[in-house]
Amino acid sequence: MTLLSHLGHPTALSPDALLRRPRRPDAPPRVVASPAEGDPPVDDWVYTVQRVGAVSVGLVLAVFGLLGATGGVGFLATHGERHLGMSSNGLLSALSLVVAAVLLAAAFRGPRTASTVMIGLGALFQVSALLNGALLHTAFNLLAFRMSNVVFSVVVGFGLLVLGAYGRISGNLPETSPYAHAQAHAIIEEPPDLPSTPEEFAAEAAMREAEIAVVQHCATDEQRRRVQAMSLVRTRDARRRTWMSLDHQTPA
Repeated sequence: MTLLSHLGHPTALSPDALLRRPRRPDAPPRVVASPAEGDPPVDDWVYTVQRVGAVSVGLVLAVFGLLGATGGVGFLATHGERHLGMSSNGLLSALSLVVAAVLLAAAFRGPRTASTVMIGLGALFQVSALLNGALLHTAFNLLAFRMSNVVFSVVVGFGLLVLGAYGRISGNLPETSPYAHAQAHAIIEEPPDLPSTPEEFAAEAAMREAEIAVVQHCATDEQRRRVQAMSLVRTRDARRRTWMSLDHQTPA
């Protein structure tokens, strides 16, 4: 029997004090509400730029990958075939198709996802340009890079970084940016099992008093009966409802 489940909760406190307490581990998750009424409107243009940017770069890479995949060049050939002014082999074509699929999937998932993916891929493109530029004309040039590929990687990487950070990363975002106050209007929903009416607060105080009386062996028969009934349920709300339901019953 759990007699002291409420002893750690001062149910005799005021409603404001109760609502300020932290959530219990078994409480439902808190949610974030939409911006409050009267706030400046959100400019969806930022989302549009990020989504269209991810799709555009993804389509360019998809075309380049498909051309390279159908060119008949070896998978790890160090001297690839030219497509769209750049060199490509089987491995580079496969990587281009994978990156294109990631960008298109991110754009389909949402602009925030597209922004994060573009920032990450933009950094990888810059790293790729540096590494593969150092491997030009060597046996380790596994992606068949030429100088045009290096320039393309730098340009695409920079473009992805700019598009991903557009309207999101800045020291002074405008109020209309959807990234300006992402958490400013978060509304914490308290667990639904907290008391909310005067009757429920009174019931909680009586429940606590009865449980203390039972522990101290000075409870009345009615208090013991109610504590026994509450021990059959687990949640705070159910225990309170059980207590209040006994208010309308005649003791046996």
